[in-house]
Amino acid sequence: MDENRLQDILFRSAHARVLVVGDFTLDRRLQIDPTRIEYSEETGLPAHQVAAVDLAPGAAGSIAVILRALGIGVTALGVVGDDGDGYELRRNLRQHGIDERAMVVAADRHTPTSIRPVIVGATPMPHELERLDIRSRTPIAASTTTALIERLRALASQVHAVIVVDHVSEEECGVVTSRLRLEIADLSDRHQNVWFLATSHHRIGLFRHVMIVPDARACVRAVYANDSSNPPLALVGQAAEQLRQRTGKPVIVTLGIRGMLVVHEQGMLHAPPVPISGPIRLTGANDGAVAAIAAALCTGATLDEAVELGNLAAAAMRRTDATEAALQSQIIAMWWTHHKDA
Repeated sequence: MDENRLQDILFRSAHARVLVVGDFTLDRRLQIDPTRIEYSEETGLPAHQVAAVDLAPGAAGSIAVILRALGIGVTALGVVGDDGDGYELRRNLRQHGIDERAMVVAADRHTPTSIRPVIVGATPMPHELERLDIRSRTPIAASTTTALIERLRALASQVHAVIVVDHVSEEECGVVTSRLRLEIADLSDRHQNVWFLATSHHRIGLFRHVMIVPDARACVRAVYANDSSNPPLALVGQAAEQLRQRTGKPVIVTLGIRGMLVVHEQGMLHAPPVPISGPIRLTGANDGAVAAIAAALCTGATLDEAVELGNLAAAAMRRTDATEAALQSQIIAMWWTHHKDA
């Protein structure tokens, strides 16, 4: 893909609209100032002082935010609790230009929230402490799933792509239940002009009739009794082919710093990564890849072009200075660097 084609795909993405359905979380980052510490008079334990609080959408919300950075119109469909975190999550989605009016508010659920204490200022890089997760760990109510399905049916015909994000580890406790997966498979069959993509850490092998984008570990785990964090490429390819036969659609496996593996009816392709130098971020690359692949497909790009854009976006997101606001220009800069060095 030359620079003109890359620019064309990024330009055309501004005319696309994507529905992101799945588990939206609120990431609450607490910036702790290590120079300011108090002690409780009652217990004598240290009381760490929070200097600032950063809020951001996580899980499905992270992909939605990256899509907006690529210029795509985004509608969010998930579940929040009738609580303050739910209010903050929806407000944050709106601040990013994401249409959150379809979100289902369930009074019996906690809004999934990750609290991330981070010590800043003591070292050049912030030091993240143990994370605290808040979420409901009981099966989602049938009435809530019914509301999700009704909204999904109404919205599916209004978008160019649907991205399904299954993030919760406990079966039937997140948005993407077995009932919702069946509905997604049916909608994919009925809306042939809409791209359906799904990603999941724990249940990627249960999707049917949609293009799946697992990481290597999830891909192998879905087929074999192997939970290696870095499985050999040959084993990943075998598992991906099995999943392709189950879904009837191409499978794109994200391999981290090894790039991506694409399996379709014509065979298998290993798309090498876009190399970067210096320190890297440990999160965000896979979300960037999924968002970029969907963005490219919405514009009429080929699967090979979509994967190339996915690799560029993943490389851009790995940089420690990456910002969603400047993602398009960072992708172009990654293309220039890669082709200059090639």
